[in-house]
Amino acid sequence: MNKLVLSEINIYPIKSLGGIRLEKALLEERGLQYDRRWMLVDEEGIFITQRKHFKLALLQVNIGGGKLSVSHKALPEQSISFSLDEDTGEALSVVIWNDTATALEVNKAVSDWFSNFLNFKVRLVKMPLTEKRLVDRDYATNDEIVSFADGYPCLLIGQSSLDGLNEKLDDPIRMDRFRPNFVFIGGYPHVEDGFKTFHIGEVLFSAIKPCARCVLITIDQQTGEKGQEPLRTLASYRTVGKKIMFGQNLLHQQSGVIRVGDEVKVIDWKDEY
Repeated sequence: MNKLVLSEINIYPIKSLGGIRLEKALLEERGLQYDRRWMLVDEEGIFITQRKHFKLALLQVNIGGGKLSVSHKALPEQSISFSLDEDTGEALSVVIWNDTATALEVNKAVSDWFSNFLNFKVRLVKMPLTEKRLVDRDYATNDEIVSFADGYPCLLIGQSSLDGLNEKLDDPIRMDRFRPNFVFIGGYPHVEDGFKTFHIGEVLFSAIKPCARCVLITIDQQTGEKGQEPLRTLASYRTVGKKIMFGQNLLHQQSGVIRVGDEVKVIDWKDEY
């Protein structure tokens, strides 16, 4: 098999909003620096995502000069920014899937901006460094923690996996539908299914379980429009049990800097590979 090389690093500072592509990134205990450290919640503190609110795809996030900015992809004059360190100091209880976590509202003006965009009341909250949201104990190996990501600190997908899917689609789609943290080139489609332990650069990872996909991948990240694909086509050849799998959820065993161009070097393969 040819060499596997990291081709993309992506972070999604606000859960379910547009991502940021990086050339290098710092991997911290709960995932890549700034990745899914902020999240929108409703009045009950329950997390808000594109699964129900497609138009969130239209909001692009950027970080620079100590600030996080959000702007509308089609109407860039609609924008807001705030300090990365900003919060009200008031602790809130928030719910993400089956987890309850403590969060801090950024500020009322930012929450109002998002409420106006969505046409219902929401708050933008951030995860304090003191919060320790645990990875599912059925899969954790050392009480690992995670940000506001769905369940695991990082997600990896091979470019060949998307290329193989696009060969089956009438209209090719972009990788951003799947919201990976890491993309690599080389290897055959879904070679990542067989990874057990591997390095990206100097950092050691474990591939914990395939990523079950949902309706979110049917939302065009440039237009916010929803269609049938690629979920329908993936269901025809990537269904395991009753779940449609694409990509690998990861745990990492140390912090470190990861760069585009780093080799993805498999140490151990799963028994069935």
